Amino acid sequence: MTSRAATRPVGTVTRGTTNPNRLRRMDRWIAAARGAELRRAADPVAVDLGYGAAPWTAVELLARLRTVAPRARVVGVEIEPARVAAARPYERDGLLFRHGGFEIPLPQRPHLIRAANVLRQYDEDEVAAVWERLCARLAPATRDSPGGLLVEGTCDEIGRRHVWVALGPEGPRTVTFAARLGSLERPSDLAERLPKALIHRNIPGEPVHAFLRDFDRAWAAAAPYASYGARQRWIRAVRDLAADWPVTDGPARWRQGEVTVAWEALAPLR
Repeated sequence: MTSRAATRPVGTVTRGTTNPNRLRRMDRWIAAARGAELRRAADPVAVDLGYGAAPWTAVELLARLRTVAPRARVVGVEIEPARVAAARPYERDGLLFRHGGFEIPLPQRPHLIRAANVLRQYDEDEVAAVWERLCARLAPATRDSPGGLLVEGTCDEIGRRHVWVALGPEGPRTVTFAARLGSLERPSDLAERLPKALIHRNIPGEPVHAFLRDFDRAWAAAAPYASYGARQRWIRAVRDLAADWPVTDGPARWRQGEVTVAWEALAPLR
């Protein structure tokens, strides 16, 4: 007989704060980065982990993924049973809600797990174990596929500023910074939205602190481009930043107010 403890969801209940359209920047990036992979998958399943007190983010994720992968399905997973019950009326073709936590209670391994604002309440030393558990649940890499993707990060209450880490079955790959550029005075304003693995490392001597320092300097040097708009200033600053940091994307993403950097360059020092 399976014990009750063995089936208890892994994790703790979050505050559940959520707002419509809050995760639009992350979703837009996911659609661009994973659209082709999801289209190729026989059964493309995405998990919205810890969607919160209302199901808006799961509903929106399905709509956005289906613009690039029409067969995509989304499963919202929440550790608080009352939130699952409240979300059930929103179920539809391609959208389900399940009670669970970091164990990801699905029969198959998903191609995407999105965990936004979930680890904010955890201690930094708990993050690696959660990442490892979630990455182990991703669709595995094959000869033709890099495997599933875990996207874990933090944003403000209305989604103007967002930073996330993308991880594959093997571990972390990249860090993406995204913002409504009109809301920024300088790129280091994004520091308050660093994910838990990095937020306490924004101190002198740590790579993420050096990156944000250099980003601010590039932003200041790009000030003449402000007359053409914040977007042009951002593009110029990122172009200059890429001379010294391993930026992995290009102008098409920079124009969206994004920049993605290899994880190894920003990883905390041990």
